[in-house]
Amino acid sequence: MVKTTNLSGHGEYVIICEHASNHIPVKYNNLGLSDDDIKQHIAWDPGALAVAQQLSKQLDAPLVEQCVSRLVYDCNRPPEAWNAMPFQSEIFEIPGNANLSQEERENRINNVYKPFKEAVTACLDKKTSDSHKPVIITVHSFTPVYKGQKRDVEIGFLHDKDNRFAEQLIQSFAAETSNYVLRLNEPYAPVDGVTHTLTEHALPRSLMNVMLEIRNDLIADQDTQDKMASILVKAIRNAKEALDNKQNQFASTTKQTSLGN
Repeated sequence: MVKTTNLSGHGEYVIICEHASNHIPVKYNNLGLSDDDIKQHIAWDPGALAVAQQLSKQLDAPLVEQCVSRLVYDCNRPPEAWNAMPFQSEIFEIPGNANLSQEERENRINNVYKPFKEAVTACLDKKTSDSHKPVIITVHSFTPVYKGQKRDVEIGFLHDKDNRFAEQLIQSFAAETSNYVLRLNEPYAPVDGVTHTLTEHALPRSLMNVMLEIRNDLIADQDTQDKMASILVKAIRNAKEALDNKQNQFASTTKQTSLGN
């Protein structure tokens, strides 16, 4: 249900891909959908896993990926959210999620959500200490057209209450290339209920974090996935360095002020 890679990576990041797969276990009978439906973005985030894998490799960072479709359980949603097991996604009705019993909901929470949550927690427990606080980066993709409306944003940098890394990263990415339309908290924002992983794992630990949303037509094949990952890696490193420098300058100034008193 959940896969972890490069747990011993020495990089200063943890990569998470909640919507990595469109796999639906046989017992769910495709949730009443056709095979063509399951290939659509409603079941997963096309291209996201490939980018996440490249980030994990190039940043030498652990990767936690969910291996079951978000239609069975969306691991970027808390159990109480209606769309953790959506009965409708965009214009698609999901027959296998209609009128779920409490027992079935609990089964999916226990078999899909909890193992994923525990894997992320274990990874962060291993990586986090008083002197080492990794940055959490979650990787997603989104469709160019949503409910008939074309989206002009190409890459979104999402954050919840902690905006430090998202705001620095969008600046660092823009410094690398001007070829993309970049936005903060678009095409989704916290009000849409999409920042669960950040609020569940990053905020309580005071870890810097960002949720990446990449338009899926920009990462549709290996060449474009590799290109996007390469730009992101440079931008991520530069953003982390810039924030570390600011922190060091602040600490130095605080120390000097203290000694002066």
